[in-house]
Amino acid sequence: MTTTVGTTRAPDPPATSKRNPPRSRHIGTPTWIVRAKALAATIAGLGLAALVWSLIAAGGHFPDELFPALPEIGRAGYGMWLDGTLADDLIASSRRAATGFVIGALAGIAAAVLTANTTTGRTLLQPVLRLLAPIPTIGLVPLAILWFGLGEDSKALVIALGVFVPVWINSHTGLSTTPQDYLQAARCLGAGRRQTLLEIVLPEAAPDIVSGLRVGAAMSFVLIVVAEMTGTTAGIGYRIYQSQMFSQADRVIACLIVLGLIGAVCDLAIAALTAPLTKWSEKEH
Repeated sequence: MTTTVGTTRAPDPPATSKRNPPRSRHIGTPTWIVRAKALAATIAGLGLAALVWSLIAAGGHFPDELFPALPEIGRAGYGMWLDGTLADDLIASSRRAATGFVIGALAGIAAAVLTANTTTGRTLLQPVLRLLAPIPTIGLVPLAILWFGLGEDSKALVIALGVFVPVWINSHTGLSTTPQDYLQAARCLGAGRRQTLLEIVLPEAAPDIVSGLRVGAAMSFVLIVVAEMTGTTAGIGYRIYQSQMFSQADRVIACLIVLGLIGAVCDLAIAALTAPLTKWSEKEH
């Protein structure tokens, strides 16, 4: 969690101007070729990881029950799917992660608008958020349980807080680095504060906001494991905890792989849904 926020200060604007980004090496290359190369690199990386895992498992340096081979992991995952536990866990975890993500993302963007564009937000709200941002979200789990009990509310709170920080940090950076010439031109043309925010500041900050959303989505699946270890009977985190209690490493690893796949799918979905908002940035690159 704290790797997203390394200091108590919001990140400084990047040295490179938004108006003069570095030129991309992919200019002139068809989109399908770029995507095919990225897919091939991903497959090669996964294949290499599988090969290394298989070699270590075959070496016999670790007990099979603690370091299972890939076929055993696959059988464990398939078995959980057949008996219905994996499907139930996916539904429960996805619902909780989505709830926490929506709450945290909306709160993070709203807070960034205030801290980046209002005097009150900069003087009153931003110092508080800078102080709270480095606190590990996992450390707030006991407090959330004390406040809201073991039900769904405490889980949503933990995930929302974990999503809030990266969304606020990235959104604040984007909203506070709008080129001054854009703002001056808007004022000269008679644009009001609301119109400037909606038509200039937010579109200009869209790439940073999207980056924050993607980090926040990944964080929601990291925290779902912790949130589901208490007070629940279904969910990927609950299944991981139960499998660990019975020394079922194959089921633990299968659940982690499934969790990673869901996170990757969600990241791709966010990138696809927000592509129209950041297309101008890609064209400049």
